[in-house]
Amino acid sequence: MAKFLIADDHPLFREALQGALANHYPELELREAGDLDATLAALNEDDDLDLLLLDLHMPGSGDLYGLIRIREDYPLLPVAIISGSEDPAVVAKCIGFGALGFIPKSLSSAKIAEAIDVILQGDTWVPAEMRGRLDNITDEDQELAKKVADLTPQQYRVLFLLHEGLLNKQIAYQLNITEATVKAHITAIFRKLGVYSRTQAVLLAERLQLEPNPT
Repeated sequence: MAKFLIADDHPLFREALQGALANHYPELELREAGDLDATLAALNEDDDLDLLLLDLHMPGSGDLYGLIRIREDYPLLPVAIISGSEDPAVVAKCIGFGALGFIPKSLSSAKIAEAIDVILQGDTWVPAEMRGRLDNITDEDQELAKKVADLTPQQYRVLFLLHEGLLNKQIAYQLNITEATVKAHITAIFRKLGVYSRTQAVLLAERLQLEPNPT
Protein backbone atom coordinates (compact mmCIF):
# COMPACT_ATOMS: atom_id res chain seq x y z
CA MET A 1 0.00 0.00 0.00
CA ALA A 2 1.40 3.41 -1.01
CA LYS A 3 1.09 6.41 1.28
CA PHE A 4 1.25 9.98 -0.05
CA LEU A 5 0.97 13.40 1.55
CA ILE A 6 -0.66 16.14 -0.54
CA ALA A 7 0.50 19.56 0.66
CA ASP A 8 -1.60 22.22 -1.08
CA ASP A 9 -3.74 25.04 0.27
CA HIS A 10 -6.60 24.55 -2.20
CA PRO A 11 -9.11 21.96 -0.89
CA LEU A 12 -10.73 21.54 -4.30
CA PHE A 13 -7.41 20.70 -5.92
CA ARG A 14 -6.55 18.24 -3.13
CA GLU A 15 -9.94 16.59 -3.64
CA ALA A 16 -9.47 16.43 -7.42
CA LEU A 17 -5.98 15.00 -7.05
CA GLN A 18 -7.21 12.39 -4.62
CA GLY A 19 -9.87 11.30 -7.10
CA ALA A 20 -7.34 11.13 -9.92
CA LEU A 21 -4.84 9.11 -7.89
CA ALA A 22 -7.48 6.72 -6.55
CA ASN A 23 -8.09 5.50 -10.10
CA HIS A 24 -4.45 4.46 -10.46
CA TYR A 25 -3.57 3.40 -6.90
CA PRO A 26 -6.57 1.48 -5.52
CA GLU A 27 -4.88 0.81 -2.16
CA LEU A 28 -3.48 4.32 -1.77
CA GLU A 29 -3.52 6.02 1.64
CA LEU A 30 -3.57 9.80 1.40
CA ARG A 31 -2.88 12.49 3.97
CA GLU A 32 -3.43 16.21 3.46
CA ALA A 33 -1.90 19.48 4.64
CA GLY A 34 -2.83 23.03 3.75
CA ASP A 35 0.26 24.97 4.79
CA LEU A 36 3.92 24.45 5.64
CA ASP A 37 3.39 24.12 9.40
CA ALA A 38 0.78 21.40 8.89
CA THR A 39 3.05 19.68 6.38
CA LEU A 40 6.00 19.61 8.78
CA ALA A 41 3.74 18.34 11.57
CA ALA A 42 2.42 15.55 9.31
CA LEU A 43 5.95 14.56 8.30
CA ASN A 44 7.01 14.50 11.94
CA GLU A 45 4.09 12.24 12.85
CA ASP A 46 4.42 9.80 9.96
CA ASP A 47 7.83 8.43 9.02
CA ASP A 48 6.71 5.90 6.40
CA LEU A 49 5.38 8.18 3.68
CA ASP A 50 6.31 7.16 0.15
CA LEU A 51 5.93 10.57 -1.48
CA LEU A 52 5.23 14.22 -0.71
CA LEU A 53 3.34 16.18 -3.37
CA LEU A 54 4.26 19.78 -2.53
CA ASP A 55 2.68 23.01 -3.73
CA LEU A 56 5.17 25.87 -4.17
CA HIS A 57 2.91 28.68 -3.04
CA MET A 58 0.99 27.34 -0.05
CA PRO A 59 1.10 29.51 3.10
CA GLY A 60 4.46 29.38 4.88
CA SER A 61 6.24 27.71 2.00
CA GLY A 62 7.66 30.93 0.58
CA ASP A 63 8.48 29.53 -2.84
CA LEU A 64 11.78 27.68 -2.36
CA TYR A 65 11.90 27.78 1.43
CA GLY A 66 9.37 24.97 1.92
CA LEU A 67 11.28 22.66 -0.39
CA ILE A 68 14.64 23.55 1.17
CA ARG A 69 13.32 23.09 4.71
CA ILE A 70 11.77 19.69 3.95
CA ARG A 71 14.80 18.39 2.05
CA GLU A 72 17.01 19.37 4.99
CA ASP A 73 14.79 17.74 7.62
CA TYR A 74 13.69 14.68 5.61
CA PRO A 75 16.47 13.96 3.07
CA LEU A 76 15.24 10.43 2.29
CA LEU A 77 11.65 11.45 1.49
CA PRO A 78 10.90 11.76 -2.25
CA VAL A 79 9.39 15.17 -2.99
CA ALA A 80 7.49 16.07 -6.14
CA ILE A 81 6.45 19.65 -6.82
CA ILE A 82 2.85 20.11 -7.97
CA SER A 83 2.54 23.54 -9.54
CA GLY A 84 0.49 25.76 -11.79
CA SER A 85 3.75 27.05 -13.28
CA GLU A 86 5.39 25.59 -16.36
CA ASP A 87 8.35 27.97 -16.46
CA PRO A 88 11.61 26.08 -17.16
CA ALA A 89 13.51 28.43 -14.82
CA VAL A 90 11.17 27.51 -11.96
CA VAL A 91 11.46 23.80 -12.78
CA ALA A 92 15.26 24.02 -12.86
CA LYS A 93 15.40 25.67 -9.43
CA CYS A 94 13.09 23.07 -7.87
CA ILE A 95 15.07 20.14 -9.28
CA GLY A 96 18.32 21.84 -8.32
CA PHE A 97 17.14 22.23 -4.74
CA GLY A 98 16.23 18.58 -4.34
CA ALA A 99 12.82 17.80 -5.82
CA LEU A 100 12.65 14.48 -7.67
CA GLY A 101 9.92 15.71 -9.95
CA PHE A 102 7.99 18.72 -11.19
CA ILE A 103 4.38 17.98 -12.14
CA PRO A 104 2.27 20.77 -13.71
CA LYS A 105 -1.30 20.89 -12.44
CA SER A 106 -2.47 21.07 -16.05
CA LEU A 107 -1.54 17.42 -16.70
CA SER A 108 -4.15 14.72 -17.08
CA SER A 109 -4.63 12.26 -14.23
CA ALA A 110 -2.99 9.52 -16.32
CA LYS A 111 0.10 11.69 -16.90
CA ILE A 112 0.29 12.61 -13.21
CA ALA A 113 0.18 8.92 -12.29
CA GLU A 114 2.87 8.19 -14.89
CA ALA A 115 5.09 10.90 -13.40
CA ILE A 116 4.57 9.59 -9.88
CA ASP A 117 5.46 6.04 -10.96
CA VAL A 118 8.80 7.30 -12.31
CA ILE A 119 9.52 9.26 -9.11
CA LEU A 120 8.65 6.30 -6.88
CA GLN A 121 11.26 4.28 -8.77
CA GLY A 122 13.87 6.85 -7.69
CA ASP A 123 14.17 8.66 -11.01
CA THR A 124 13.63 12.34 -11.79
CA TRP A 125 10.57 13.37 -13.81
CA VAL A 126 9.90 16.66 -15.56
CA PRO A 127 7.66 17.36 -18.57
CA ALA A 128 9.16 15.96 -21.77
CA GLU A 129 9.34 19.36 -23.46
CA MET A 130 11.60 20.66 -20.67
CA ARG A 131 14.10 17.82 -20.60
CA GLY A 132 17.49 19.01 -21.72
CA ARG A 133 16.49 22.66 -21.25
CA LEU A 134 17.07 22.96 -17.51
CA ASP A 135 20.09 24.88 -16.27
CA ASN A 136 22.01 23.72 -13.20
CA ILE A 137 21.82 26.01 -10.20
CA THR A 138 25.03 27.76 -9.22
CA ASP A 139 27.35 26.89 -6.34
CA GLU A 140 26.36 30.25 -4.85
CA ASP A 141 22.71 29.23 -4.81
CA GLN A 142 23.61 25.86 -3.29
CA GLU A 143 25.46 27.67 -0.50
CA LEU A 144 22.47 29.95 0.04
CA ALA A 145 20.20 26.92 0.34
CA LYS A 146 22.38 25.52 3.12
CA LYS A 147 22.11 28.79 5.02
CA VAL A 148 18.36 29.10 4.49
CA ALA A 149 17.87 25.54 5.73
CA ASP A 150 19.05 26.76 9.16
CA LEU A 151 16.17 29.25 9.40
CA THR A 152 13.10 28.23 11.36
CA PRO A 153 9.72 28.67 9.64
CA GLN A 154 9.03 31.72 11.81
CA GLN A 155 12.39 33.24 10.94
CA TYR A 156 11.65 32.72 7.27
CA ARG A 157 8.29 34.47 7.71
CA VAL A 158 10.15 37.45 9.17
CA LEU A 159 12.64 37.38 6.27
CA PHE A 160 9.77 37.23 3.77
CA LEU A 161 8.11 40.26 5.37
CA LEU A 162 11.43 42.10 5.36
CA HIS A 163 11.55 41.38 1.65
CA GLU A 164 8.06 42.85 1.35
CA GLY A 165 9.36 46.08 2.87
CA LEU A 166 7.54 45.92 6.20
CA LEU A 167 8.86 47.71 9.29
CA ASN A 168 9.50 45.84 12.54
CA LYS A 169 6.23 47.02 14.08
CA GLN A 170 4.32 45.93 10.97
CA ILE A 171 5.98 42.51 11.04
CA ALA A 172 5.09 42.20 14.74
CA TYR A 173 1.45 42.97 13.91
CA GLN A 174 1.35 40.55 10.98
CA LEU A 175 2.80 37.67 13.01
CA ASN A 176 1.14 38.59 16.32
CA ILE A 177 4.46 38.81 18.16
CA THR A 178 6.29 41.62 19.95
CA GLU A 179 8.73 43.99 18.30
CA ALA A 180 11.43 42.64 20.61
CA THR A 181 10.79 39.15 19.24
CA VAL A 182 10.99 40.49 15.69
CA LYS A 183 14.37 42.08 16.48
CA ALA A 184 15.60 38.80 17.97
CA HIS A 185 14.52 36.94 14.83
CA ILE A 186 16.25 39.50 12.59
CA THR A 187 19.47 39.14 14.60
CA ALA A 188 19.30 35.35 14.16
CA ILE A 189 18.53 35.72 10.44
CA PHE A 190 21.55 37.99 9.91
CA ARG A 191 23.80 35.54 11.76
CA LYS A 192 22.56 32.46 9.88
CA LEU A 193 22.70 34.12 6.47
CA GLY A 194 26.04 35.79 7.15
CA VAL A 195 24.77 39.32 6.43
CA TYR A 196 24.92 42.60 8.33
CA SER A 197 21.99 44.66 7.06
CA ARG A 198 18.35 44.44 6.04
CA THR A 199 19.33 45.27 2.47
CA GLN A 200 21.72 42.30 2.25
CA ALA A 201 19.08 39.99 3.75
CA VAL A 202 16.45 41.23 1.28
CA LEU A 203 18.81 40.64 -1.67
CA LEU A 204 19.33 37.04 -0.57
CA ALA A 205 15.59 36.57 -0.09
CA GLU A 206 15.08 37.84 -3.62
CA ARG A 207 17.09 34.91 -4.95
CA LEU A 208 14.68 32.48 -3.28
CA GLN A 209 11.67 33.94 -5.08
CA LEU A 210 10.37 32.07 -8.09
CA GLU A 211 7.52 34.13 -9.47
CA PRO A 212 4.41 35.93 -8.17
CA ASN A 213 1.75 33.67 -6.70
CA PRO A 214 -0.54 32.78 -9.65
CA THR A 215 -3.58 33.28 -7.41
